Amino acid sequence: MKKIYLVFGILILLILAFGIYQYTNPKAQESITYFPIDPNVTFKTAQTTLTLMNQANTILWKEHSTLDRKAYLRQDAALLYANGRLLETLWNWKQNTAVLQQERRIKLDKSKLLQAITFHHAELHEKEDQIYSSQAMSSDQIYFIKDAADEANIKKQLDQQTERMLQLSWNKGIRHFAINLKNYHALPLSQFNELAKDVLPGFTKSETGAIVGNLWEGLYKNYILGIKKADGTSENPKGSTLPLILIAKDKTHLLVLTETASLEPILLRQMIGAVD
Repeated sequence: MKKIYLVFGILILLILAFGIYQYTNPKAQESITYFPIDPNVTFKTAQTTLTLMNQANTILWKEHSTLDRKAYLRQDAALLYANGRLLETLWNWKQNTAVLQQERRIKLDKSKLLQAITFHHAELHEKEDQIYSSQAMSSDQIYFIKDAADEANIKKQLDQQTERMLQLSWNKGIRHFAINLKNYHALPLSQFNELAKDVLPGFTKSETGAIVGNLWEGLYKNYILGIKKADGTSENPKGSTLPLILIAKDKTHLLVLTETASLEPILLRQMIGAVD
């Protein structure tokens, strides 16, 4: 009987010790969370590349980023679109590192316009009571052409088909949600990211950083992990259209408009808060 009590007592002590450890050493969150940008921290490299491999019908998709110091948490989220619809995603996170890199080989059987977009993020715990962020964006684009003899014409066709599909999809969503375009600046996510590397029109650099960080936090939680639908369910984002970012001209909010693979219009709304 004494042995049973002893084992039971040791078990309780182990549970308590584990609980205390978890409390004093919280696990990093496996998601992107925006914190104020630290202007003294920079990414030394932030790259996304799409390369045609020697193997038939294979594209090498790579992303790499290096911070100028080790971060409490490093995260990279990458999206690959084919003819305007999401083909694949890459996501990785590591603690106490400056470097992150990912790659994937993509096999294709038809000509495609490929667009890759990556958000590079770092969470910095410089002081016990203060948490900061650092972030960067990178992208690449490539045409995968099956018939090299007619390459120029196929590229033109891919551009036209992709633009037409996206415009029809976005217009469908704009009508469905009764969005008044006069009140917004409309930018595809690919174009939004390029502009946001500097400053978004009408915003300061610090405001732009906050908008970008909050947008990608929302995209990760409500798009990459599964598109959140009005009925409370979620759908795999693969096959969804390249999001259209609609920034309110009164600077109060932005909208993210996309369409699922099952052709359902989706609208995500995010408030634009004040920046210190």
